Amino acid sequence: MEEEKLKVMSLLLGIDLGSSSVKVSLVDAESGHCVMSAHWPENEAPIKALQPGWAEQNPEDWWSYFKKALNTKHYTLNSIKAIGISYQMHGLVCLDKDLQPLRDAIIWCDSRGVPYGEKAPLPGNFTASKLAWVKEHEPELFSKIRYIMLPGDYLAMRLTGTPATTACGLSEMMLWDFSKGTLSSEMMDYFGFSKDIIPPLVPTFGEQGRVSDAVAQELGLKAGTPVTYRAGDQPNNALSLRVLHPGEIASTAGTSGVVYGIQENTDTVSQSRINTFLHVNHTLGLMHCINGCGILNSWLKHNVAADLSYNQIDDLAATVAVGSEGISIIPFGNGAERVLENKNIDASVHGLNYNRHTRAHLLRAAQEGVAFAFIYGMELMGDIKEIHAGHANMFLSPIFRDTLASVSNATIRLYDTDGSVGAARGSGLGAGIYANEDEAFTSLKQLSTIEPRNDYSAPLKEAYRRWKQLLENQLKTK
Repeated sequence: MEEEKLKVMSLLLGIDLGSSSVKVSLVDAESGHCVMSAHWPENEAPIKALQPGWAEQNPEDWWSYFKKALNTKHYTLNSIKAIGISYQMHGLVCLDKDLQPLRDAIIWCDSRGVPYGEKAPLPGNFTASKLAWVKEHEPELFSKIRYIMLPGDYLAMRLTGTPATTACGLSEMMLWDFSKGTLSSEMMDYFGFSKDIIPPLVPTFGEQGRVSDAVAQELGLKAGTPVTYRAGDQPNNALSLRVLHPGEIASTAGTSGVVYGIQENTDTVSQSRINTFLHVNHTLGLMHCINGCGILNSWLKHNVAADLSYNQIDDLAATVAVGSEGISIIPFGNGAERVLENKNIDASVHGLNYNRHTRAHLLRAAQEGVAFAFIYGMELMGDIKEIHAGHANMFLSPIFRDTLASVSNATIRLYDTDGSVGAARGSGLGAGIYANEDEAFTSLKQLSTIEPRNDYSAPLKEAYRRWKQLLENQLKTK
């Protein structure tokens, strides 16, 4: 779109801070349509793994990626009316008194905090457990902490100069008291954390700070532009996909896989295996995360099918019968898994016959195995009737989609949206540009519907039964 046309629009800026890249999108507030998108880096951002099970990134790199993504396209930024931020969840950013990072951020897939979480008991790879590790292993650094933050809090602070977090963010950290609606004194006291390290709270929707003069000059934004929305990537994805009712879930299948739903109560939820948060509208959000999702597909591509594109991988896998002729792949190979009660069982291949199976069988079994891991967690979340997802990543694969729909008996609806566009629309809600969610997401376009396949159901359910038995046998030995 021509720059002159953009100048007369009221624009909303959405930022999606992922572990692979930072993506920015501009949405026309009136039409709700995305008019510009860009991301940086062009290839995946590096993750530092100094020891097995560790995962870190430099917060300064996030800021650098954001700046480069924002300036990848040439357009005016003066018409931006509000800014929204979506971000990778559960990270730990430690800041000193000058609001500078004391160390690299410990990000979502880092599992060094597992022993601390098991004692609490809490999810081992969430923020509170990671901070407990810092307290024990880096006491001098811990003593210098002025504030702890989530990745999105850090990006918002860089934009506005104002340190803050949200109630939803504290629930991600496992530091929120759901019954009292406040910071959890019980958890803070248990770990020996001072309440002073928690930044002031701001609303999920509403003014959270304004772009500072220095940043406006640095980026070309208008000074005083308000940041009016922030949320973790999965709650934001649910908002983006209009998952508003029990029985509906939002799902993503990138490096990790996520199933995120809303429930009125937790009476039937396994608290030790399914994560609970405040949703963006302060209802209860339930999340099942699979660390080993698209990363398995990527690993196979680089190590087994480097000569093929992802589309060619899908085509080759489709030559194999449903159920992968007896091969089962357990995809958990990217850190401890909450659904497995914080156990790290690694990935494994079962039923391989050298005289019968080819790489095509492995490629199909991988996609079926990831879908089975989704379903394994969904069974703990109650009756799921609909799955909403963006038309991206593993949801581009017919094998993955058909397996997920046919075994779960849920309808999959694919939409034309992503995290940065959802964050932009969220900022419009927070700024009062939109009166409600219906108005904010009126332009959301459904691309396709995938129904369960009767011809797939029986063999896939038998393959899932076999897969589940193998998994539970492994869990007994851990």
